[in-house]
Amino acid sequence: MFCSAGDNCAQGAGPVTISRQFLISFASFAATALLGASCAAIDPESVSDSARMTVGTGVPVPAAGETAAVATQVRDAADDPEIWADPSDPKRGVIFGTDKQAGLYVYGLDGADRQFLPIGPLNNVDLRDGFQVEGKARVLVGASDRGRAGIAFFLLDPDSLNVASWGLSPVQVSEPYGFCMGRAGSDTIAVMIGKAGDVRQFTVTAQAGKPSLALTRSFAVGSQAEGCVIDDATGALYVAEEAKGIWRYALDPATGAARTLLAGAPSDILKVDVEGLTLLREGPATYLLASSQGDSAFAVWRVDAAPAYAGRFSVTPGAGADAVTGTDGLAALGGSVGAFPSGLIVVQDDADTDGETSSGVRTRQNFKLVDWRAVKAALAIP
Repeated sequence: MFCSAGDNCAQGAGPVTISRQFLISFASFAATALLGASCAAIDPESVSDSARMTVGTGVPVPAAGETAAVATQVRDAADDPEIWADPSDPKRGVIFGTDKQAGLYVYGLDGADRQFLPIGPLNNVDLRDGFQVEGKARVLVGASDRGRAGIAFFLLDPDSLNVASWGLSPVQVSEPYGFCMGRAGSDTIAVMIGKAGDVRQFTVTAQAGKPSLALTRSFAVGSQAEGCVIDDATGALYVAEEAKGIWRYALDPATGAARTLLAGAPSDILKVDVEGLTLLREGPATYLLASSQGDSAFAVWRVDAAPAYAGRFSVTPGAGADAVTGTDGLAALGGSVGAFPSGLIVVQDDADTDGETSSGVRTRQNFKLVDWRAVKAALAIP
């Protein structure tokens, strides 16, 4: 386990301290070396999508804060966030964010750095709390590990808010890409989506203190897919097929590949690529939010009953943060979360530096914080 430079980690007696400046310098050196190798093939996953992004076309909603930029520069790096707040004290909690070239960041609910774990490269991250490991309840965190072809698991201690690597579970897919977690009764579920749209669903348990997977279902989406989210309350699995739209599957393995189309793409609501998906619960209402990466907007549906489209928004400058473009992953949590009394949304920003234009080289990426109250007001959600 590693800690950031701000943590109190005695040399030789605890986690290894890695300063942000060291990470930035090393990442910049590596990226420069890569880009300077004229004979080397360019990995398309290293190239930011932001060069073709414009200011979002949805109803404007101001940013309410941001995280520090991930250390990897020049290359496409920040990817997917997730949020956890202590149910007994929602002012305590963390935001997870993947740097898909370097590892997993842990931020405070104010966006400040807390911890960095150089494990990966990781793509998507999700979590479920109350997971029992050796008699103690932990928050189980999982991420698609593209380098080691599996799911990288971590454990968050809800008392200390410290995060530790828990192990890797290999998964046979085309390439680990999308990832989400859920609950079905007492079972903890993990879903891995390969880059080619091949899906594997597992039950996760702790065996002899380590993660164990039991495969329960395999099916194919049809083409490249990544974003997914599980609605524990309704037993629905939503998957974003990047060029086709959002599909709803039942989480029950017995339903196989049966599905219904929630929203197609390209359309007035979703522009390809359709990327991250997340759910936000507020009382009896559950909202699905989707990243329409092609026009830097976010579509919202109410989904606790028959799906009802609620509108689209985009994140504009606010609270000292620049506008959001080209979002890949996003996360949401309803109710009181840190300084946000009704809910927090966190979205990846493909270009963090204020004033960068689509014609320039994008060098920084981070995650922006959005107040759910501002989204509701902008979309006239009651």
